[in-house]
Amino acid sequence: MVGTLLISTFVTILLIPVFSKAALKLNIGLDMPNGRKVHQHPIPRVGGVAMILGVYASSIFFAPEEHFLKAYVISSLFIVCFGIMDDFKGIDFRLKFLAQVVAAIVIVTYGGVKIKSLGGLLPEDVLLPEAVSFPLTVIAIVGVTNAVNLADGLDGLAGGICLLSFCCISYLAYLEGEVTLCLLALALAGAIFGFLRYNTYPAELFMGDTGSQFLGFSAITLSLALTQRQMPLSPLLPLFIIGFPVLDTLAVMAQRLSEKKPLFSADRNHFHHKLMGLGFSHTESVLVIYTVQAMLVSAAFIFRFNTEWFLLVSYLLFSAAVLTGFHVAQKRHWRLHRYHIFDEAIKGRLRGLRGQGLAIRLCFNVARFGVPLLLFVTCLLPSEIPSSFSLLSIAFLGALLLVWCFKKAWMRACLTAVVYLFVPFIISLDVEKTGRVGDVFSQLYNLSYILIIFFVVLTLKFTRRRHGFKTTPMDFLILFIALVVPHALSHYLNIENLTIIAAKTVMFYFSYEVLIGELRGKLTRLTAASMLPLIAVVVRGLAHW
Repeated sequence: MVGTLLISTFVTILLIPVFSKAALKLNIGLDMPNGRKVHQHPIPRVGGVAMILGVYASSIFFAPEEHFLKAYVISSLFIVCFGIMDDFKGIDFRLKFLAQVVAAIVIVTYGGVKIKSLGGLLPEDVLLPEAVSFPLTVIAIVGVTNAVNLADGLDGLAGGICLLSFCCISYLAYLEGEVTLCLLALALAGAIFGFLRYNTYPAELFMGDTGSQFLGFSAITLSLALTQRQMPLSPLLPLFIIGFPVLDTLAVMAQRLSEKKPLFSADRNHFHHKLMGLGFSHTESVLVIYTVQAMLVSAAFIFRFNTEWFLLVSYLLFSAAVLTGFHVAQKRHWRLHRYHIFDEAIKGRLRGLRGQGLAIRLCFNVARFGVPLLLFVTCLLPSEIPSSFSLLSIAFLGALLLVWCFKKAWMRACLTAVVYLFVPFIISLDVEKTGRVGDVFSQLYNLSYILIIFFVVLTLKFTRRRHGFKTTPMDFLILFIALVVPHALSHYLNIENLTIIAAKTVMFYFSYEVLIGELRGKLTRLTAASMLPLIAVVVRGLAHW
């Protein structure tokens, strides 16, 4: 499963710069600014193609050969081909709609994805007849495909929503033993992770209609395939997994009908537009929607075995609350109130400290020396180091030395890769195989994580640089997945303290990202300091041979 996630992520990350440069050089596949869009300069919309190739590469390589997988790839190719033509040259919307219908028909007839059961909404053991099931499924697939496409209005919005959806689908599929669905959802989540690296505000590229339609088609197809099979999962779970973009689209369509406008006309009536109209910034609007989507997918997991009437009523109450809230806010002309005391006193004081430069030097130096030191101490805590991990650390150490000697331009990428691969292993050993240390030392060691992250955050806040690592709504997604998913998985896997492992791992990831960005490419000292933990692991592991 990890291989599927990593391959889709890395393939996407590697292809995006290549496709982006080609689009700019050839002047094709560019999203031009206009009065309805928030960006001010042409941006390549080739991220979707990179994501799709990442998904295909990882899922075909790792997923078992299954009839559903073939049907999924074949049907999604209709979406992809017509999406690429639209992003690069522009085609009539009726052709895109026709491609969506054909893709839906293929996955229904060849892949066997059908809405056959509505659970407790119908009498016991009553299934929908074919004359109802077939068109209902096609309508649902086409509808959600367009809903996600229409929701792609702010940087990182559609990608973040779908990332949470696919994490939920993958987790539920894993619990139910659906290997192919689990791996497909993981591949999609990994590709989105790689894409969001370039798409968080301000975005360097877009996924285009190719990517948004592909994600929408994949989300509804995998949701239906998971919940419509002979499982205890409720067939109404897709309402929570992908219900937010559907609600957004239905609300926009209803408003256009009430105003006697064409259903597919462009406007600024989507939920993200309304949030910005209430005074939320671009980033705040995305974060609010991420939070709502996180609540929905969490509810999908918590209530996955509840009755269909409970799920339906809950979703309708949620929809009514959202729509009523926006209606009242718009009617009463509500605006987000900014607290002047906070803006002037706190933010003003921070700006003053930033201008003096003393605070950033202090915080940065503590973080620069403290993070590698904490990682070095962590390597000394496990009672033993597996020889296999020692050999892996030798490979990491050799890679850093080769890059240092022959290709320093690759230092950032190499150091980041080593940290991201090394840290989870050593943290898991630290948590699971720690030797006997005193209670006082354990408390000081755990407290050091809080102190280090405190100085790292202050470094980020006091910095005067304009480029490098910045906090984005994607940080919320990472924290949500890293803290919530391990806590849930701990009930099913024989790995203790998964939440602690995830929290410490994220702390090191975040700290290194901030340090690398703050050092502005001068990574020699940080790399040298980061080699010490690797050397400690090598020495300790080889000592047991």
